[in-house]
Amino acid sequence: MKVIYENQVKGLGAFVDAFKDEKLFILFGDNAPDELKDYTYHVSVNPINGTICAGQFLQVDDQEYKILAVGEEAPVTLEGLGHCSVRFNGSDTVDMPGSINVEDKEMPDVKVGTVIRIVEK
Repeated sequence: MKVIYENQVKGLGAFVDAFKDEKLFILFGDNAPDELKDYTYHVSVNPINGTICAGQFLQVDDQEYKILAVGEEAPVTLEGLGHCSVRFNGSDTVDMPGSINVEDKEMPDVKVGTVIRIVEK
């Protein structure tokens, strides 16, 4: 197993559950714009070790989701800003270039200390 990306949630915006019904969560580094901070899971800005692509897996603590689609901007903003939207919608096409789509499964319970990885098996 190769780890492509790894991070740990270090803070939660006051309204991170606002997009739960849409099966979406948003990661953002320390430089999140003020209008987005309350809606994001706060992470460090970490490098990506390789290329993020469909067929890999998103791991959120002990839960795993197959990645189905990766927007062209998602790796750029994830590595540069710690920013990415993750959609648990089961779609193999992205609506927004900064999104990663994964299997349509129950969303994970993300909290401070949650480890998020993208791995290739």
